[in-house]
Amino acid sequence: MDHLSAIRSFVEIADKGSLTRAAEALDLSRAMISRHLEALEQWLGARLLHRTTRRVSLSEAGLEALPRLRQMLEQAGAGGRQLAR
Repeated sequence: MDHLSAIRSFVEIADKGSLTRAAEALDLSRAMISRHLEALEQWLGARLLHRTTRRVSLSEAGLEALPRLRQMLEQAGAGGRQLAR
């Protein structure tokens, strides 16, 4: 699984507060968003979200990881823009 896609999905989930809304924003299926999240949690070795049928909230590991993952996305985007020049 592409780590950047998984990171992008997690950041969107955190921003939107919902796997469904994140999927809509990224134009992906909810199942794909779930797979991205599962792969990222596996890669990092930690649960990033607390999930219930009605709510999604960041776990302690998710709260700690979110700023770093956001920074990774920003750096990846900046690197891509530099290469395009």
